Amino acid sequence: MDLDERQRAYWRSNLRLTSTLLGVWFGVTFVGGYFASELNTVSFLGFPLGFYLFAQGALLVYLVIIVIYVVAMNRLDRRYRVNSRH
Repeated sequence: MDLDERQRAYWRSNLRLTSTLLGVWFGVTFVGGYFASELNTVSFLGFPLGFYLFAQGALLVYLVIIVIYVVAMNRLDRRYRVNSRH
């Protein structure tokens, strides 16, 4: 199946968005976890930052990632006139 230029551009934009958001997820989840001991030397709202990051902060970041993905994909669908509802 050959894709036209519009479909290729849509797919590139989709991959770029997904890669960026997965990079943020990786950073929060794994990089933050790797440096948790160092983060715990900093206090945030009276809690060690490493603890706060994984108790509350990571969950909030995950929700923001989901919202950004939904909004951005809706914009991409409108821009490239993609109708995903059959």
